Amino acid sequence: MPATTFPGFDRITSDPEVLDGRPCVRGLRLTVQRVLAILARQPSGEDLRADYPELEPEDLHQVLAFAASRLDERVLPVPAA
Repeated sequence: MPATTFPGFDRITSDPEVLDGRPCVRGLRLTVQRVLAILARQPSGEDLRADYPELEPEDLHQVLAFAASRLDERVLPVPAA
């Protein structure tokens, strides 16, 4: 089965044969989750650009937009302490 993209995200792919089908950037062996974890540690992206020079600015934009699109919009009450 070939890699597929997600509607509205042409740079985010999923292939059951690559990393168990987890969403990746452009078919690279780089998951959306990994990119987000690196950006959480180093928001400027220095580590990311050093380790993955093939990433393009649009890749990062789509990773963030893809992750945001997967969040549920529900507001959960916070219990009082």
